[in-house]
Amino acid sequence: MGDIRSNVSSNATVSDDEDFARFIVNIKRSTSIDLSQYKENQMRRRLTTLRSKYGYSTFAEYFTALSSEAKLRNEFLDRMTINVSEFWRNQNRWQVLKDKFLPQLLKASPRLNIWSAACSTGEEPYTLGMILDSLDALDRTTLIATDIDDGVLAKAREGVYLERSLRDVPVEYKNKYFTQVDGAFKVSDKLKKAVKLQKQNLLLDNFGDKYDLIVCRNVMIYFTEEAKHVLYGKFARALKPGGLLFVGSTEQIFTPGQYGLETADTFFYRRML
Repeated sequence: MGDIRSNVSSNATVSDDEDFARFIVNIKRSTSIDLSQYKENQMRRRLTTLRSKYGYSTFAEYFTALSSEAKLRNEFLDRMTINVSEFWRNQNRWQVLKDKFLPQLLKASPRLNIWSAACSTGEEPYTLGMILDSLDALDRTTLIATDIDDGVLAKAREGVYLERSLRDVPVEYKNKYFTQVDGAFKVSDKLKKAVKLQKQNLLLDNFGDKYDLIVCRNVMIYFTEEAKHVLYGKFARALKPGGLLFVGSTEQIFTPGQYGLETADTFFYRRML
């Protein structure tokens, strides 16, 4: 984040709104993370709770502390990015992906290019890995998983999870892909080797193109409508014609045609040819 404390005003008379607005500017300047693209009420409530936890009465004071304390910065990133994920979350949707869409994609292309966007601690890309392996397609897939938070990427690389994260994993997959270690469960080396974890800022970075499948679930709900519009456009352009965008269960895209997408199934959108 660097030391930019000189950018922070010590004026204690600024309003709460101005204090938070200055915080947004300083965070963007120092990290390239644009908090203005997230729903303000949700973000402000979460960060106010975090700020107050450490006894800072203003966001100016909190930012000064963030600029010098790595522990605070890591917790800020963790709280900002809502790192909540589970294996096989909404299991019936994953079953549709396995039984319906992946066989179609494999029939159309001998090798798949798949991206798990904002992957948090790795549960979704590892779920993808299990499903692809069950279809004998893991070796024919490039599986990229990205997140903005170095801390969650480190946890994903470690691949060790508490049992509650595995509650929706079908037993045959749990037995095949996890080993119990010291009361936790370690994901198999085969899956860890298959998932390529990378750092990425969805709002800032280029998405690339020619993906057969993009999975981005339970992420867009935190962004403003303007940010969602930009991101859905970027996701659509990153897909191959016929490629699929798989979103979360509260993230229905209204008028997907404006992005060149069509509804393929509940929470699945296909890039039109």
